[in-house]
Amino acid sequence: MIGSLPKDKSLPQLSMVIGGARSGKSRFAEGLVSASALPRLYIATAEAWDGEMRARIAAHQVDRGPGWQTVEAPHDLCAALAAVPAGHAVLLDCATLWLTNRMLAEADLEAEAAALEAALLACAAPVVVVTNELGWSIVPENALARRFRDAQGRLNQRLAASAGLVVTVIAGLPLVLKGTLP
Repeated sequence: MIGSLPKDKSLPQLSMVIGGARSGKSRFAEGLVSASALPRLYIATAEAWDGEMRARIAAHQVDRGPGWQTVEAPHDLCAALAAVPAGHAVLLDCATLWLTNRMLAEADLEAEAAALEAALLACAAPVVVVTNELGWSIVPENALARRFRDAQGRLNQRLAASAGLVVTVIAGLPLVLKGTLP
């Protein structure tokens, strides 16, 4: 599917690709950014705390292939976005891991979400944000997990409202919820 996207199509200032775990959302988002024909910048939010996470990160790097500049920004996405040069296309992967990092740092999540939204809209380049849909499961059994699920849902709603393109990916299949694919 992604290989058939035409080259040199412009992305909206903000696009959002949302889906469940292993839904194909990152691969789809990579295809969107690659189809823009602009230099590609990958903003990574994951932190490799153990061997399993290091392996996941390595697999994502292999899947992306060559031609990506990577910026590690597990906490300060606003600074990373402010430093993006014009004339690039950005893939931010992912908002869910960033929110996890900020929650564990005991940050004010509402203030952080507002700052992130402003930074995304002010970025000098179009940004595709990958995020997880967590609301389709059962209510978590503990307060921390419920708080996170709720914060993620609010962040996703905020990003979707500001995005010119919102695509959900289920079982590797994209479904446009808002806007038009380039």
